[in-house]
This record gives sequence, C-alpha cells and structure tokens, in this order.
Amino acid sequence: MYPRPSFRQQKGAGLPIALFIITVLALLVVGMAQLQESSGQAVSLQIQSQRAFFAAESGAQVAVRNVLEGENCSAVEGSISFTSSALDGCSASLSCNSVTANIRGPGGDTVFSIASTGQCGSGADLATRVVEVRVR
Repeated sequence: MYPRPSFRQQKGAGLPIALFIITVLALLVVGMAQLQESSGQAVSLQIQSQRAFFAAESGAQVAVRNVLEGENCSAVEGSISFTSSALDGCSASLSCNSVTANIRGPGGDTVFSIASTGQCGSGADLATRVVEVRVR
C-alpha cells in the first residue's frame, strides 16, 4: 500500500510562483498607465500648439487686411483676443515694420513685414507659435 502523505513532508512552489506572477502583472499595469498618461499629455500639447498656430495665422490675416486698407503700419492693432469656441483663451500679438525701396512692378515701393505671435494655454500647457508675413 501507499504511505499516507504528511503535510509536513510536502514542498511546493505554488505560492512563490503566484506572488511572482502577480508582481510582474502589477508592474506591467503600472507601466501601461504611465505610458497612457504621457501619451495623453503629448496629444494635449499638440492640440494647444495647433491652436496657437491658428491664432497666429488669424492675427496675421487681420494685420494684412488692416495694413493694406490703411497703407501704413499704424493700422495694425497691438494684440487680438479670440472669443470663438475654437480659439477661446488664445491671443495674437502683432507687430509691423515697413521698408521703402525702389521696387519695380505693381504694388508700390513699400514692403510691410508683419509678425504675429499666437499664444494658447497657460502654465505647463502654454504653446506659442510665430507667423511672419511680408506684403506690399
């Protein structure tokens, strides 16, 4: 017959293996959560950067219209704050310089250089983009 097994004589690796597997799975979950968080932050910054570019582009378009209608840099406003839903909280700072030169062709002899700096967000989410345009 077979001898009766005694609990004192039994040896097993089940508990250490189970603890090892649980630890490895927990580390994987924590790593995935951190990766997901950093990916979300990168997407948020990319959106803010795109909004800042559109704010700078919009500011430059307004400045070009004002310069061409007024025919001098004094027609350019210092800054624009946007209230539309897409650019809410964004602003554009505008600057203009003019240079007169002997230029042949239509459009006159004055070249206007317009710089528009778009800014969106605040703190860690702050994004700034610059667009420069030359017109005559």
